[in-house]
Amino acid sequence: MLKDPQFWVFIAFVIFCLAVFNPIRKILLKSLDAKIKEIKDSLDQAEKVKNEARHTLSKIKLRQNEIEREIDSINNEAKNKIALAEKNQKNKLNDQLKKHMNLASIKIEQMARDANQEYQKKIIDTSINAAIITLESKLNDDEKINLIDHSINEFSTVLKN
Repeated sequence: MLKDPQFWVFIAFVIFCLAVFNPIRKILLKSLDAKIKEIKDSLDQAEKVKNEARHTLSKIKLRQNEIEREIDSINNEAKNKIALAEKNQKNKLNDQLKKHMNLASIKIEQMARDANQEYQKKIIDTSINAAIITLESKLNDDEKINLIDHSINEFSTVLKN
């Protein structure tokens, strides 16, 4: 066996394999370790991105809730302002209607007074004209003078009082 060349070739082959295997093994381990480290770094980075995404999402949801509350607040404020404006406008309209109604009733009353005064003036004028015509036709000149004197005396007594 020791003299057999195949045995020595086999031994040389085993020694060669052992000599080559150790450096190749180290290279393979370094390569695998580097690949494992790269995968771990990639996973860590992915985890960081995931956490940042969650954090950003929670911030966005909080901001969205704040915005919704602000929108609700603005809507409520707008509704209150609209209701107040409607109330003010109704009050102004009612006030204006009352003023116009008062003015209209005052104008109607004034027109009625003016019409009554005009009718009374017409009645008085007609009565005076009728009295003048009646007195002129029934009284003679002496009676007319006596009546004028009597009227002047009455007029002066009324003015003194």
